[in-house]
Amino acid sequence: MSEKEGEIARPPAPVPLALPEPDVEQASRWLPSLVWLIPLLAALIGALLVAKSLYEQGPTVTVSFRTADGLEPGKTKVKYKDVEIGLVRAITLAPDLSKVLVTIDMSKEAKRFTAQDTRFWVVRPRVGASGVSGLGTLLSGAYIGVDAGKSADYKDAFAGLENAPAVAGDQKGKLYNLHGDDLGSVDVGSPVFYRRVQVGQVISFALDKGGNGVSMAVFINAPYDQFVGQNSRWWHASGVDVRLDSNGFKLNTQSLAAMVVGGIAFESQNGQKPDTLAAAGATFALAADQSSAMREPDGAPITTVFYFDQSLRGLSPGASVDFRGIVLGEVRSVGVEYDGVKKSFRMPVTVDLYPGRLGKRFQQTLEDEDRTAGHDVLERLVSRGLRAQLRTGNLLTSQLYIALDFFPKAAPAKLDFNQYPMEVPTVPNSLEELQTQIASIVRKLDQVPYADIAANLNATLKNANVLFKQLDAQVVPEMKETLGAARQTFSTAEQVLQKDSPLQSDVRQALQQLTQTLQSLNALSDYLERHPESLIRGKQGDKK
Repeated sequence: MSEKEGEIARPPAPVPLALPEPDVEQASRWLPSLVWLIPLLAALIGALLVAKSLYEQGPTVTVSFRTADGLEPGKTKVKYKDVEIGLVRAITLAPDLSKVLVTIDMSKEAKRFTAQDTRFWVVRPRVGASGVSGLGTLLSGAYIGVDAGKSADYKDAFAGLENAPAVAGDQKGKLYNLHGDDLGSVDVGSPVFYRRVQVGQVISFALDKGGNGVSMAVFINAPYDQFVGQNSRWWHASGVDVRLDSNGFKLNTQSLAAMVVGGIAFESQNGQKPDTLAAAGATFALAADQSSAMREPDGAPITTVFYFDQSLRGLSPGASVDFRGIVLGEVRSVGVEYDGVKKSFRMPVTVDLYPGRLGKRFQQTLEDEDRTAGHDVLERLVSRGLRAQLRTGNLLTSQLYIALDFFPKAAPAKLDFNQYPMEVPTVPNSLEELQTQIASIVRKLDQVPYADIAANLNATLKNANVLFKQLDAQVVPEMKETLGAARQTFSTAEQVLQKDSPLQSDVRQALQQLTQTLQSLNALSDYLERHPESLIRGKQGDKK
């Protein structure tokens, strides 16, 4: 094959075609390019979103809390009745580092939550007097709760509460104030009972400025506020009220809740629905227990003092002062005092007496304007033997109480009305008198000459010993001979009385014959009774 034949045949080169020149029309410069429509549309949408955001944006408030525990910016929500109305935007420290400032963006419809009396608090799991709350936050995290205020003025800075308020702003009912000597076992959230039904709760308490008592506020839910009257009595319904004193054993309880967290109870004076309702905000006295609350007002007490010359073990402040079963007062204090005249110690007991418990007439007599009538009455009572005496009220606990009673045989005494507190004379109790009598008997027994009695008894015993020896030497031999003769006599009598003795046989035969004779006489008597004519005519058989 030649080189020309071995070469691949190549196609001929294409001949270029002659194309017509295109007609180019120059675009008008006033129409924008389509590529600019996309950013313009995005800008328009962004502007609309910003406008919508600004239109829907609510107020921004700042709430101060003691700590930011559980709060996170952008995550922690603000809720009212479990409805989200805001979101935490930022958390910062206060300039003095004493608290944290939480900035909250509220929704548009939350404008009403910026009233001056609006309250904010952090909802966390809590265990308090009112129960367990906030368990749902264990999974979802803490959130800020809010209670809408009712004020017409608004603000943007609030002080948050450490605990949720006991009463919501829209809750119906009435608020009342109580004043007592101490707080007892009551705490915020403790229940309030009416006839053992929970009708409210304690919402706050505070110590008086002078430190003389405790004031507290309670809220009674509607419709139970209709049972709070002007004459309602309030008292501590503590968890378990156990008393073991001179009045015996007492146990009072309200409910299981009261046993754990205590509580307060109230009731009308007459036990019925009150005719006149108490106004909201009314103030009532809070008694220590139900019996004290339901008792008639005692009025001003009369402070007196009793002096005792005996042990006061078992007598404590608060012990009752009794007059024939009527409690006239209570012991205020128990002390000791040195008597420089008698060179001995005496025990003063200061008590508060309430004369009103003996009737209005007696109280009016004591409260006479010139005081003369009252003094005369007291002097007359003391002259008749009115005295104070310590008595045992409980044998189990040895609790003592003071009894006022009349002792006609008591030593004369007078009252000093210029002395304060006025001294009332006393008499020893029966047990002390018994101890005194026993001591007197012991002293008399100590005076008995036991040594002389023992010496005389010893001499008597010696004389008796000599006498017994004489009896053994002289009288005993003769008594032995007499006993031998008597024994022989008894042996002879025993032989005569034996069953097989001749005397016993003769007596037995005589008795048999006597029995036969009596039988014959009975037959004769019976025959004569039936045939009396035989005494004259004889037996009919004899005639034949």
